[in-house]
Amino acid sequence: MTDTKNHIASLTDSLEGRLFTPSSTAEITEAVELAFDYRGDVTLTLRSGKSVTGYIYNRHAGTADPYLELFSADRTDAQRIPYGDITTIAFTGEDTANGKSWETWVSKKESERRTEAEKIEAVTRTKGYL
Repeated sequence: MTDTKNHIASLTDSLEGRLFTPSSTAEITEAVELAFDYRGDVTLTLRSGKSVTGYIYNRHAGTADPYLELFSADRTDAQRIPYGDITTIAFTGEDTANGKSWETWVSKKESERRTEAEKIEAVTRTKGYL
């Protein structure tokens, strides 16, 4: 699969700004999986030349005619797009989950707990309990 960033991004890097041009069924399936896990909008270029931008909320790769389901940015109803109609997948929307790893969350919560414990200790010391 052709990737504009030459496959140099690791699993911790965001897909934001990348463009995939799958050349086989396996590659389109892989690209759709990446797009499904992405927490931002993608832009699909279809064989017809039309572009569709939206959020992929579901996919059905195990069917005879695989397809994805997308909430389009310019329509009120969801769209169903067959994998075979997709020529490129661009990760165009902001990756809302970028930089928000589990480790970052745990570190933040531990810091908040330490700060709260220090406040409680200070109050108990001023009251003479410690």
